[in-house]
Amino acid sequence: MEAIDSVIPNWLIITIYLVCILGVGFYLKYFIKTEDDIFAAENQNSFWLIGLSFITINLGALELIGMMGSTVKYGMYVSHFFWIGAIPAMLFLGIFIIPFYYSNKIKSITDYFKHRYDEKTRVLNSVIFATITLLVSGINLYATALILHTLLGWNWNISIFIGIAIAAIYIALRNLISATFIEFTLFFLIWFGLLLISIMGIIDMGGINNVFHHIPEAYSKLWSNSVDPAQNAMMVNWIGIVLGLGFVLSFGYWTSDFLVMRRVQSARDIYSAQMTPIFASFLKMALPFIVVLGGLVALSLSRNPLTNFGLLHESGRINYDSALPLLIARYYPKSLVGLGIAALLAGFTVVQAWNIKIFNMVWTDDIYHSLINKKASKDNLNRMGKIATVSGIFITVAAAYWAKSFPSIMDYMQAIFSWVNAPLLAIILLGIFIKWITPTAAFCGLLTGISSSFSMFLAVKFNWIPVSIITLSKVSSDMAANFWRALWAWLICLTVTIIVSLFTKKKSESRLIGFVKGLTEKEIISEPIVFYRKPIFWAFISLATLIALNVYFW
Repeated sequence: MEAIDSVIPNWLIITIYLVCILGVGFYLKYFIKTEDDIFAAENQNSFWLIGLSFITINLGALELIGMMGSTVKYGMYVSHFFWIGAIPAMLFLGIFIIPFYYSNKIKSITDYFKHRYDEKTRVLNSVIFATITLLVSGINLYATALILHTLLGWNWNISIFIGIAIAAIYIALRNLISATFIEFTLFFLIWFGLLLISIMGIIDMGGINNVFHHIPEAYSKLWSNSVDPAQNAMMVNWIGIVLGLGFVLSFGYWTSDFLVMRRVQSARDIYSAQMTPIFASFLKMALPFIVVLGGLVALSLSRNPLTNFGLLHESGRINYDSALPLLIARYYPKSLVGLGIAALLAGFTVVQAWNIKIFNMVWTDDIYHSLINKKASKDNLNRMGKIATVSGIFITVAAAYWAKSFPSIMDYMQAIFSWVNAPLLAIILLGIFIKWITPTAAFCGLLTGISSSFSMFLAVKFNWIPVSIITLSKVSSDMAANFWRALWAWLICLTVTIIVSLFTKKKSESRLIGFVKGLTEKEIISEPIVFYRKPIFWAFISLATLIALNVYFW
């Protein structure tokens, strides 16, 4: 093995892997003829292919580095992000929301808000969405730099520059059409690569019982210590988990995410569209056995002085996100470290490129063309798109340095979601299910919800108010504050929207056809199938599995 290590250095493996990925994109770019081609061969994909793509997109920096690092910080409670914080929302999406989106060809929440509400609500959502998209892109860039910095010892600034350069080349080749191919490949590379880390960690520790032996009880339970926040590492009670994470944050993400909605529209029929999140829910449920288990191994190693395993310290505090790269360095043979780095970099680059591409589209079409220059020519829009891409790259770099200032990217990411996804969920659900909600009310509710959530964040950050006012608890963590802040923002947005609707002008029913449940001119219905192939049957199986897992790890 040492001979191989000396012949094939890690930097060469990384270079070869990334050249192959970019080469595929360079080849496939010639097949792009319309914007829809970028979004995975519209109306041609089966549910299992889109489902794999769903999960691989979710396997970005947040899911891999962030979740594993958060497990070191919060223990088993991170499993809630995968189980209660995803599965119910994914099943709700498949059974109730996707038939509505698919039948009415709704491709984005921005487009939906324009027709269901009005221009000002659409513009507000577009501006916020564009900003958040670049912040998320910054997280992926930071994660890329963290991998290079931790495993290869490269300077932070150089690592960030290399990460953004790879993404820029990826975008310049216009090879996002190859994303489905890359995501399919990365699914297996990342899953089996991370599973190997968990297995080797358990063997190294002498078995799963020894892993838990070095972990305090507050880190090893799932629900049994959720009544009193002081008894669990996340310092949150079950109300915050179920309502803040399980309902508001989770449903807000899965019903509004741009890539989720576009992938739904790429399904070959409504059956495939419905089955996509339901199929993906089984894969999502399996992730804690890879990501959380790996985090518990890192936590156990860090608490055992004999293992000589310690997390990085940045600016005088623990960098929890360093757990994954340090585990790779510990358990991967040296000749495979480069391949592991390359797979992670490719995954992060796909997500990063999507985010910058989406920012380009939102800024050019939904803001510049619709609001600033309605008469812009095609050449002018193309030029503005290039400017948006370059600007997005620079903003992403700034966002990466901001993400670096947080002890955990999960805390940072959930804070962002609490500002935006919570009020978005209220507006989406009210718009879909209640026809008398007015455009003015939606705008006021969304603006109030976002403003209130961000104000609560600032008030706690600068010690203007104690966090206990938000969490209703004497003890709480940053994550607990995120859950509760999301819940309050959702309630504020919901209340304001309903009250303002009672006193403002409503849209006529004829203008709401296709945008409110029950007012759809023609709903696409799947062909009759046997009961054991129906989406509702597999949704029930998924839900039953979820309940069993939560009871087992109670």
